[in-house]
Amino acid sequence: MSKRLPDAPHEYPRRILLTLCGLTPQVVTETVFALVVDSCPSFVPTEIRLITTKKGAQKAVSSLLEGERWFHRLCEAYQIPEIRFSKDSIETLVGPDGTFLDDIRSHEDNETTANQIMERIRRFTNNADSAVHVSMAGGRKTMGFFAGYALSLYGRKQDRLSHVLVSTPFESHPDFFYPTPYSHLISGSGDSACTLDAKDAEVTLANIDFVRLRGELPQSILDGNSIWGETITKAQKAIGSAVLTIDLDGKKIKAGHKTLKLPPVQLAFLAWLAHRRSEDRNWVSCPNEGAPELEHSNEFLSFYRIIIGTMGSAERTVDRLQHGMTREFFSQTKSKLIRNLRKNLGNLYAEPYSVKDDILERRKVFGLTLKPGNIRFEAIDCE
Repeated sequence: MSKRLPDAPHEYPRRILLTLCGLTPQVVTETVFALVVDSCPSFVPTEIRLITTKKGAQKAVSSLLEGERWFHRLCEAYQIPEIRFSKDSIETLVGPDGTFLDDIRSHEDNETTANQIMERIRRFTNNADSAVHVSMAGGRKTMGFFAGYALSLYGRKQDRLSHVLVSTPFESHPDFFYPTPYSHLISGSGDSACTLDAKDAEVTLANIDFVRLRGELPQSILDGNSIWGETITKAQKAIGSAVLTIDLDGKKIKAGHKTLKLPPVQLAFLAWLAHRRSEDRNWVSCPNEGAPELEHSNEFLSFYRIIIGTMGSAERTVDRLQHGMTREFFSQTKSKLIRNLRKNLGNLYAEPYSVKDDILERRKVFGLTLKPGNIRFEAIDCE
């Protein structure tokens, strides 16, 4: 598989346009027009997914796919390559009682809507070969908020968020679906009684920037089924204050609000550096090649022996370090620890607890940047 650039979402083999819709299915054709005809480079979706209410689904089918067939007419008018969009592409929101929602009115309606939007975006963004474009032009304002929030959590560099803008007096006109390449007269509506020509309309795609947190969140948030309230709570906990608790007997640490087990060697390595930091001592250097550091191994083993207890595997590590800590042991253990923290905490939230490097007296040194008072050695209660 060739490497694709995140700045070129139009090059991904699966290109999903996810649209939100209420009773104005025009947002689908308007957005497709803006993405395909009026953008450079064009983003031609390979498929369209529509999330709407029961009434919205009926209206989308009757106007876009049947009757006037405005979606098919758009594709024919501008010779747009085939886009997969059918009745099966339209997902009707389900209410708390399991029936289709006619509208989103209550707190419970909003909650179940949030869950469904979040889960769809999570699922679509878990495909490495996809680029997802989310349009928040239609539907209730809360639907757009949920979609934007979900994309902030799950969106990758190749994913996009937009709103489509239509010039007056075509905006919200029930008979306008896209600017036609030929003259197409429609009756004026509202205060405008004059006849309008669809070819004179202007449709603008407003790209909306959003903060991408995907790479900074624990993998459990990205993998699990998305329940809105629980996901937000987990994300907030992941952003918690940088306090490190080390439980040597329990063989685990608590970073902020996240508790995780670490392999004994990695835990001892972190405890060694954390203890030095808690006493505000100098950072340590990586041993030179062929010159093991005996002081390093003695300090490291003092924590390792507490963690490992009488387990037989302790002897192998002790024997390996009896003449000092080697450059290879130091570098490999540090790298494994950092990778483990990032995998479980996410890149951003692992940062305060990771091993950093600096230059001291022209030599690279390593240590933790946590405040000494934010490091604790104590038992961690079961959660």
